[in-house]
Amino acid sequence: MSTNNETDGADGAQEEISREEAEELIEEIERRRALKGLAALAVAVIGISFSLFQLALAARSFTFTIPLPFVENFQVSLQLLQANAIHVAFALVLTFLMFPASMGDGFVSRSLGRLVDAVEDAFGADNPLATAFDRLRGAFRWAFLDPDRSRVTPFDVLCMVAAALSALYFLMEFPEIQDMRVFGLESGRPVTEIYTFLEPVLGGVPFISEYSYAMILGVVGVLLVLEATRRTLGLPLMLIVATFIVYARWGYLISTGTPFLGLLAIPELTWPDIVQNLWYNTENGVFGIPVTVSVSFIYIFILFGSFLEMSGAGQWFIDLAYAATGKRKGGPAKASILASGFMGTISGSSIANTVTTGAFTIPLMKRSGYSPEFSGAVESSASSGGQILPPVMGAAAFLMVQYTATPFREIIILATVPAVVFFFGVWVMVHFKAVQEGIGGLEETTPVVEHMKKGWFYLVPIFLLLYYLIIERLSVSRSAWFTLVALVALITFIAAYSEKTRAFLLGSLAVIVGVELASYVVAGVAVTGLLAGSGGSGVPLAEAASVVLPRIGWYAMLAGAVTMLVYSDVQSKVLDLNPTVQEAAESAGRRGGRDLGENQLFRVGTFVVKSMEEGARTAVPVVVAVAAAGIIPGVISVSGLGPNLTSLLLALSGGSIVVMLLVTAVASIILGMGMPTTVTYIILISMLATPLVEFGIPLLAAHLFILYFGVIADITPPVAVAAYAASGVAKSDPFETGVKAFSLSLNKAIVPFAFVLAPGIVLLRQKENAAELPIRDQYRVVNFTDLAELSYSIPEILIPIIGVFLGVVALGATVIGTLYGSVNRAERTAFAFSSLLLMAPRLLSESVFGVLGLAGVTVSVDALLLDLALRGVGFVLFVALVTKNRRESESAGGRTEVEAASA
Repeated sequence: MSTNNETDGADGAQEEISREEAEELIEEIERRRALKGLAALAVAVIGISFSLFQLALAARSFTFTIPLPFVENFQVSLQLLQANAIHVAFALVLTFLMFPASMGDGFVSRSLGRLVDAVEDAFGADNPLATAFDRLRGAFRWAFLDPDRSRVTPFDVLCMVAAALSALYFLMEFPEIQDMRVFGLESGRPVTEIYTFLEPVLGGVPFISEYSYAMILGVVGVLLVLEATRRTLGLPLMLIVATFIVYARWGYLISTGTPFLGLLAIPELTWPDIVQNLWYNTENGVFGIPVTVSVSFIYIFILFGSFLEMSGAGQWFIDLAYAATGKRKGGPAKASILASGFMGTISGSSIANTVTTGAFTIPLMKRSGYSPEFSGAVESSASSGGQILPPVMGAAAFLMVQYTATPFREIIILATVPAVVFFFGVWVMVHFKAVQEGIGGLEETTPVVEHMKKGWFYLVPIFLLLYYLIIERLSVSRSAWFTLVALVALITFIAAYSEKTRAFLLGSLAVIVGVELASYVVAGVAVTGLLAGSGGSGVPLAEAASVVLPRIGWYAMLAGAVTMLVYSDVQSKVLDLNPTVQEAAESAGRRGGRDLGENQLFRVGTFVVKSMEEGARTAVPVVVAVAAAGIIPGVISVSGLGPNLTSLLLALSGGSIVVMLLVTAVASIILGMGMPTTVTYIILISMLATPLVEFGIPLLAAHLFILYFGVIADITPPVAVAAYAASGVAKSDPFETGVKAFSLSLNKAIVPFAFVLAPGIVLLRQKENAAELPIRDQYRVVNFTDLAELSYSIPEILIPIIGVFLGVVALGATVIGTLYGSVNRAERTAFAFSSLLLMAPRLLSESVFGVLGLAGVTVSVDALLLDLALRGVGFVLFVALVTKNRRESESAGGRTEVEAASA
């Protein structure tokens, strides 16, 4: 590829970072270990086991059979609490393997080092006291420290054993847990009664004999979650969660007579009460709704994204973006926006999306003429939008499904318009920047049609997912499961397909399907059942086909595997698996003493295994995040704080919806700095969703509002984790990159105000009998009948949506300072005002009415007519400004041509 502003090729090559460097950057930002040998094998085995467990849940729910060789199959039947506990235990064990407890740069490590140095200075290095302190420091380093992120410490092993014991207790002693729900944790057996061999050692220890084993495990479990939170998500979140636990125990000390704070007073709770609600409860606490959503929805979608990425779809989507937009003005930046949107379908992580996509897009943007800071800002801004872009979105979207009791297909409909507006807004800004800097596009790109021929099949799983969700109306977990099976079947079939193997492959598939049909027609069971001797009377051909055809994916897998077994040297012309898969296959072959890197069947098998491992690695921080964040609504629930908190926030807002929205927005950004969007969402919907709904904001719009501002936190200085990751790729100033990323995402901060004040933008309509319903149930997603009702759809849907699209254009001119030509300061101010009127006029009118209300003036107007009138004023102002700028630009261009001719 080359650009209109291409610099020296060698310099450009040096700008690019390799895939290994990108992975190292992600590990550095997320503070992950780079393990090798036995530890790496342990991560792989546990990660694959985690994925297999989740696949079994997705396929068979909580009752499934584990096939065992030479013995009778083992049937597993789990309760929800057990499944959630195993889910969290897997994540905890992987956390203690993948993330170090300390790298020696923490407060405790530094303090201990200074203490030893002080003792040596005071008494001499050979003094017994100094020697003792030095040995203490050495023991501490051996037990806890991993400065190079390369070894598993004894403390990690102890934490892993504790996590495993907790899961084992849920599995083996569940009847006792059920009894304790009625009689309390104090009714449980002590440790020495469960493990009788410990009686001689621990029988006389007061703490051990005083508390039940369940109580001890509950305390240890909560502490493990806090430690895992500190490792994966940072100390601030751990302290926030721990503060809520302390508040649950001692919040009763707050006097009810204290102004404002008195509303936070709660009844006195004992430690057993708190631990039981936080550790042995599926309604709230560690294993509450967030973890239930992770078990049911989030993990399987992360796994789907991992399979898609390992299949090579990620690079194909990036290349598709360049094929579609590369030759346009500012093409590399526009391709970055599209590629990041595509990758958002695969990855819900802003950091991973930024680095993996940015490793390819940022160097091209820099070579085309964009500054390093602007290049990094474009990539991080667009990548952060992956969490709000349907159809997959991020983990928080699945939490919204559960918290609002809304089908995921409706969440997709709800989120589509604002997501498109966001990406359109970033597109507009990079276009204006290209106009300002005179940046062209790429000279050479692959035609879109030619590129589609090479990877059209990557789009099939996404369309299938939408089909299952929207057309078939299946549950989220079933839709994801069927799509995942189809994806693996598709990759297996394409891997086996070539001109040489085509006849054998298709023939194998036909034979397998034919034999299966015949087995059902003759014996009424599958071939496997017939071979096991469980056949009976046959069924009609139509009924047999209705059973066999939905399983076509499994038959395609089998046909592909048989073909690759027969033709081991087959190579697909279109399939290009992720390089990680090829490296893993070659590495496994070398360890086995065989050259298996080119064996297609082995490569496909490696693709499946590697996808499961990478899916588990990706899911670990998410599972830890939802487990930790679940403690906060758990405390709010057990303490009865919810209604009081709502009253406090309503009082602080002074009855102003604008103030309430601003408080929510600022709280979301501050809390979200450096934290996953899922955590921010869980915490804030627990505290702020109800007050927002009390103001008359639709429930779904309120949740989406909080989600948007949680995403914005990823590119908001001073933390701006996604922008920091982009600056590492772009080799730019991190803070300036964050500032530019925030400015590019400014429409993401205004659009939420637009749709909560004009719900038609997110396709929500008030129900006809809204006055008779609870506040949270008064709105619904629009249907075709609503759209056909022009008296409603034009003023409340069409005009507001057109307004936000025009508004982001005006906002782009405001931020960049260019439209057709340069925009001066006064015009930028006017564009900003028109943007506000076009996008969120009610934000302005409510602010004015609020000020008048403070002065004792009450104004009564038709809200819809005022909204339309203000949008009309904004439109007229926008058109006038655009017309003026275009005429000035054309005039300046004409003068330039005359001057050039005269010269």
